[in-house]
Amino acid sequence: MAHHIANEIPPRLLMWQRVRAYAVPPSMIETATVRRAVGDWAGACAAARIDVDLDLRAVRDRHGTELVSRLRADLRRLAPDLLRWHLPRIAPDGLLRPGLTISLARYRSSGGTPLHLVVRTPPARADAGQRMSLALWAGLGNGAPGHHAHPHPHPDRRFRLDLHRHLWDAGRSGELARRCGADGTPSTPPLVPGPPALPDRPAVLDSPWAVGRWAAEAEVLLRAEGRPRGAFTVRLGPRSRAVLELVAPDESHAPTCRPLREALPPQEIAALPVLPEAAARLLPDLELLRAGLVAAERLHPLVAAALAASGPAVSGSASAYVPASPAGPAPGPGDPHRVPCQGEIHRIALRDGVLTAVDHDPAQVRREELLVALGGPALPCLRAIDAVHRSPAALPAVRERLGHGDVAGALAVVEGLLGPRAVLRDGPLREELESAADRRIDHGLFRSGLVAVHPAADATAGGNTSGEGHAEAGHRPRLDRRTPPAVRRKRSSRARPRTGLTR
Repeated sequence: MAHHIANEIPPRLLMWQRVRAYAVPPSMIETATVRRAVGDWAGACAAARIDVDLDLRAVRDRHGTELVSRLRADLRRLAPDLLRWHLPRIAPDGLLRPGLTISLARYRSSGGTPLHLVVRTPPARADAGQRMSLALWAGLGNGAPGHHAHPHPHPDRRFRLDLHRHLWDAGRSGELARRCGADGTPSTPPLVPGPPALPDRPAVLDSPWAVGRWAAEAEVLLRAEGRPRGAFTVRLGPRSRAVLELVAPDESHAPTCRPLREALPPQEIAALPVLPEAAARLLPDLELLRAGLVAAERLHPLVAAALAASGPAVSGSASAYVPASPAGPAPGPGDPHRVPCQGEIHRIALRDGVLTAVDHDPAQVRREELLVALGGPALPCLRAIDAVHRSPAALPAVRERLGHGDVAGALAVVEGLLGPRAVLRDGPLREELESAADRRIDHGLFRSGLVAVHPAADATAGGNTSGEGHAEAGHRPRLDRRTPPAVRRKRSSRARPRTGLTR
């Protein structure tokens, strides 16, 4: 029996397909592009939901005019919507990888530590809205005194974009096809032996690893580290790393990489340069195009323009950018629902901003609603309207948009279904919207620094969620929505200590 075609699509590609549909909406791309075109880099960051945590005047006073000029030039070239498009994400929902500090550019300063223009993703407990922050890291703790405490303020070695400016610099986005191998540039894959050098050989030689680009990208990495040749590592999994060596016969030959001949101790392996994740893996957009899971015109316009000349699969993608229409049904007066009711087919459509049973008299509808309030049976039309208010068919699309922070897009889908004057009723739809609003409060508390530590650490230590006051011995913190589930279960249990007997 033939397998269904959906079973042949890897789950990661299905995740990236949803990410490309919801994570960076066309309205964000259009607004950020317009503001960037007029030189308003701060407005472009605001449109892409990026908070700016740097002050150019303070940078000039501390580090001089030359450095702030270079920094301002990079900020004007920054395409924040393109940056959000290429940031690393996690399965299964495709949300931004939490708690990262990613270096975008590196600047030499008078001190010993170079400055980094970094973008930070919030921790998982405060990832509502999928907002990010832009800051300047000077090597002194968080780099943003007086602001929130980030769990990992140091730039990450694995997730870095200072060597991949084409993933955020609008002026260099055309390098994407060459850097991701979509232009057909020949590259020599490394010699991949069996265990123990590369324990997962089939996974390395297969997608999503860009093995053919490792040598060229390793040359860029080692040059940035001040090493013309040498060893580097590629992270293949949580407990698996490949230790490779960049070699080249002479200057006229393309560089190649091969597994390191002698085994190194773990301390030396940890100190080796790490090939960035953007260089180690294939570009998700290229995989989606080759698998036919996304149309070229649905890509980011800068990505589509860079991949336009790379092959037949993406030819003509830069000619026109057609924004994707909002997912989910949006019925209007000309496209009503049809429901069997009282032996006839009745229509349900938007009238005066609300979803209405068109074929019923308003007085009859009011009488039937009163009858339902008193416990009587409801007409099929009213049952259908109630079901759409509580759990519409477009609920997955609303949930995806809320998860990626596109509140405006989610509300547009809801208004298209129920009308702008609709009153939400108890059900999954209202719960999703209320949950999204509550989680935005957590993000605001994190940004303001009111929650300096993780609630689990403070709750288990016997303090309150604010981390201040009530730290005396014997105080039991109040249970709220920020209390971890494990602590809540333990606190609400009626079992006696030590004996485990119930009262």
